Amino acid sequence: MAAKVPEDYVYLDYAATAPLCEEAALALEPYQAPGRANLAVGGNANSLHGPGRAAFEALEAARKSLAASLGARRPSEVILTSGATEADNAALLGMAGAARELYRRAGRGDVTPHVIVTEIEHDAVLAPARRLEALGFRVTRLRPDASGFIEVRALEAALDADTVLVSVQMANSEVGSIQPIAQLARTAHDAGALFHTDAVQALGKAPLDVQELDVDAASFSAHKVGGPKGVGALYLRARTPFDPFLLGGGQESGLRSGTQNVAGAVGFAAAAAAAQAGQPDEAVRLGALRDRLYAGLAELGPVEATVDVEPGSRDFLPNIVHVLVDGLESQTLILRLDMLGFGVSGGSACSSHSLEPSHVLRAMGVSADRAQGALRVSMGRYTTADDVEAFLAAMARALDW
Repeated sequence: MAAKVPEDYVYLDYAATAPLCEEAALALEPYQAPGRANLAVGGNANSLHGPGRAAFEALEAARKSLAASLGARRPSEVILTSGATEADNAALLGMAGAARELYRRAGRGDVTPHVIVTEIEHDAVLAPARRLEALGFRVTRLRPDASGFIEVRALEAALDADTVLVSVQMANSEVGSIQPIAQLARTAHDAGALFHTDAVQALGKAPLDVQELDVDAASFSAHKVGGPKGVGALYLRARTPFDPFLLGGGQESGLRSGTQNVAGAVGFAAAAAAAQAGQPDEAVRLGALRDRLYAGLAELGPVEATVDVEPGSRDFLPNIVHVLVDGLESQTLILRLDMLGFGVSGGSACSSHSLEPSHVLRAMGVSADRAQGALRVSMGRYTTADDVEAFLAAMARALDW
């Protein structure tokens, strides 16, 4: 039997996953019907019969909607995946692999291709980067400044004639720093390299248009914006060299084999459209809550902001607050707050069971001891001002346990 969560529980871990939004839930309703009632929408989108054609139409409508939400020029630039982890893996391995093949065809097979990532990427980028090293690529990892930003001049210094791919996340999932992606992409392109960004945390939280950013590829996840889990997308600009990561039946124009998750795509499209439409107003609303949280937490003795976020700042995500608590480990605080009815985290949910301090904080120069006391509060569409005030009171209790 599933564990029950109290109705008055305050969820403040949106950076890990967002609750299913109304728009996605409504879009998914037809796909929940059992048996024959599901035939109108529940077919295999690659089948030629009526249910298959209906599923294909729904899939392509979702793709068209996603392309519009992301700013893609054409729907075919949106490759549907099982999530952002797959999208990140496909981008790094697929784009770097294709570039190496182009080297070989040009008679430059003896040249070692160069890939650049940052030290604060999600593990879904860092792990493929290590795989590329094992495959013979050179990999450079850029270190951020103390506030979690990658400087353009750092990328300029790292680029060389054999750099084939640069990958820099748009917004950090722990401290919320938003990178100057358009400038970084232009710098990479000037050096002849392709550019990918993991834009998972930015979608719906910061202005985002893949054309304005001028990226060759970008990764997205449905559940971060209130869509269903298990579906994501890789934006891949037309004519970008790409070696397919998943092989099989040739779905997604041969770029990602596997039967598509039609219901997931439909839910994702609805959630992304809602998130993007509400982004300007939500940025203002959530930004005010973020600033209130930072101000309130600063009044609690052992709590210190990890980064200096000025009130009203647009350099950081409007929904993430990150602090370091002296003398307490984050696991202890998380459990205390959970018992008080508040859900927060110590950082990325993908590494929440690790006892190692955050690689993001360590890259920013935070000591291992201080990083053990990290706490991330992340808000979203259903977070209210009352939730924030209640959390500040609970935090004071948790510190004085």
